[in-house]
Amino acid sequence: MSKGPDSVEALPPLKQVISEFGLAAKKSLGQNFLLDLNLTRRIARAGGRLDGCHIMEIGPGPGGLTRALLLEGAGYVTAIERDRRAIPALEQIAAAAGGRLTIVEGDALKVDQAALANGAMPVRIVANLPYNVATPLLTRWVTPQAWPSWWQSLTLMFQREVGERIVARPGGKNYGRLSVLCGWRCTAKILFDVPPGAFTPPPKVTSSIVRLEPRADAARVAPEALEAITAAAFGQRRKMLRSSLKSVLPEPEAALRELGIEPDLRAEALPVADFIRIAQLYSGQS
Repeated sequence: MSKGPDSVEALPPLKQVISEFGLAAKKSLGQNFLLDLNLTRRIARAGGRLDGCHIMEIGPGPGGLTRALLLEGAGYVTAIERDRRAIPALEQIAAAAGGRLTIVEGDALKVDQAALANGAMPVRIVANLPYNVATPLLTRWVTPQAWPSWWQSLTLMFQREVGERIVARPGGKNYGRLSVLCGWRCTAKILFDVPPGAFTPPPKVTSSIVRLEPRADAARVAPEALEAITAAAFGQRRKMLRSSLKSVLPEPEAALRELGIEPDLRAEALPVADFIRIAQLYSGQS
């Protein structure tokens, strides 16, 4: 039997695989499985060009999206999965994938993902992220010291609320720390929503597919400085900046006036560029 898309397509249905390997979704791991291959293939296509690319997937579970990525022509897929129960199901896919799938058992927050990207192919990250690690992973991907990063694009599923925070602009209730960190280094767009009923088990919220692409012209500022400033500013978002930034700037009102920023503004009103300027000043003082 050939080892290619036809072999992947001939694999048993995911419901059968879940039953065979005892893969009931665990709430403690933030698992919600996608079983509709038409939907997973749509998500795979949203990842952009896949042929000639190394696709990194986080939390594949029984492998619905993994199959779709291979069927849509991914040059190579690395699937990082911490749930040991899912490994045999993923190995079944690997056996049909003709050497195009590597499975890494481990916690994505601890695995050195950049080291897995060997540089032979451009890397795209495409994943139905487990809800409980989605924000920490995204923050890590957009705040490395070196930029441009080792990945070319991120196509990720989040709870709709998180997706709205990622793409939010200043002045709205969704605008926050995540908006600034992502807006600093990426362009971000919500591509489409996925209803709860598409999952097994169905979550209580709608999900969204968000695509992020790195900005080549991202301003130079220490990531830890911007993280410190945004954490302080949005940690007390109802307070004016002259008060909320006291924990990170010795004289915040004077510093803000020096930068031409009104100290009485609240964090949600401040554009990304101004957060960067404050972080640059903070870096010079610390």
